[in-house]
Amino acid sequence: MLSKSVLTLSDARAMAQAAEAEALANQWAVTIAIVDDGGHLLWLQRLDGAAPISAHIAPAKARTAALGRRDSKVYEDVINQGRTSFLSAPMLEGMLEGGVPVMVDGQCVGAVGVSGVKSSEDAQVARAGIAALG
Repeated sequence: MLSKSVLTLSDARAMAQAAEAEALANQWAVTIAIVDDGGHLLWLQRLDGAAPISAHIAPAKARTAALGRRDSKVYEDVINQGRTSFLSAPMLEGMLEGGVPVMVDGQCVGAVGVSGVKSSEDAQVARAGIAALG
């Protein structure tokens, strides 16, 4: 039997605090979502001024990154390069930059998804959150 790491509530809290700090430092109103390796929501935080739709987009980006075990931007790039049939991929709704997997010892243990500003800035906030795990 194999053993694997899992995200805890304290891990999610630490990532959310670091992501929030990055967003606030840049004056970005975003929603931050953190999911486990199955894409199940562990944390959702909508900062003041973030658009209501971002509370749906951020978890979708996180779920896509966790289930695919890669940045959600990979899927956006595939679609933008002409493979539009990929839009029919099951369970992947957030195929936009801003979802980043959390990797521990080569295994995906979850993901952070951010929505509210430019996609590259969303990804920057997500990576700042993940960096809090060390």
